[in-house]
Amino acid sequence: MPFSNSSELGPSFILASLPGLEGAQSWPAVPLCSAYVLAVLANVAVLLAVRAEPGLHAPMYFFLCMLAAIDLALATATVPRVLCLYWLGSREIGFAACLLQMFLIHALSAAESTVLLAMAADRYVAICHPLRHAAVLTGGATAKIGLLALARGVLFFLPLPLLLLPLPFCGSRALSHSFCLHQDVMNLACANTTPSVVYGLTAILLVMGLDAVLICLSYLLILKAVLRLEAWRERLKVFSTCIAHICVVLAFYVPLIGLSVVHRFGKDLAPLVHIVMGNIYILVPAVLNPIIYGVRTKQIQRRILSLIHLTDR
Repeated sequence: MPFSNSSELGPSFILASLPGLEGAQSWPAVPLCSAYVLAVLANVAVLLAVRAEPGLHAPMYFFLCMLAAIDLALATATVPRVLCLYWLGSREIGFAACLLQMFLIHALSAAESTVLLAMAADRYVAICHPLRHAAVLTGGATAKIGLLALARGVLFFLPLPLLLLPLPFCGSRALSHSFCLHQDVMNLACANTTPSVVYGLTAILLVMGLDAVLICLSYLLILKAVLRLEAWRERLKVFSTCIAHICVVLAFYVPLIGLSVVHRFGKDLAPLVHIVMGNIYILVPAVLNPIIYGVRTKQIQRRILSLIHLTDR
């Protein structure tokens, strides 16, 4: 029989904890909390640095601010709840809260993918059509792209929780991760989940999949333009402007692909693998993105040091 425990909408679910640590445990939360605090401080520092430095008021850095805001929202939607799991032993999450968290994770991930595509387009225009860069990527166009990224994530992934809402859930309530993901929740339903499977796969392919293809295409065109330059030093100088973005793309897509592979082929893997891969997917981009651009951009370094009073501007 379908059950309904903590909500009129549906059952509560049990979040996954590290094997053998199902009670309240503080030590697993230490590295997780440290990574979260680092992500918050680093992304806030980037936001403040770009806001305070006129030389960084350019499309690429406005897109970087969008990434920072998305990463902050994504980490905040998941990590505090996971910390409650380890500090307080609170493993149960209500049906509505689970669906909301699931929606936020997928919608914000889609928005981040869209911003990464916009950054790739920015690099393509800047390198292949430099005279048109200022005219194409204006401040207004950049703001519209940010709104489009958010709207795209909401429109494509809002149906996911709506498709799960009427389904009955019976048997196990235990999730594979420390937070709610669509495929994880869907697998617990005791009804036909074909519409959810088909729509979820379609949404992923039309958003993350299409973005990945277009990002690769943009870099093939960039590489073609760079190879036309005669001097190797000039080629390296031009292509070096893309290094930070390439690293950020890898930091987002590699954990995403890894998590997808674990879901698809990792049914026999140890529960620890699912939990670790999920946490990597949430935290790695949030931690690495500001560090990558902080290391690669001297203006961001100087402004951050100025903001914390370690150096004079």
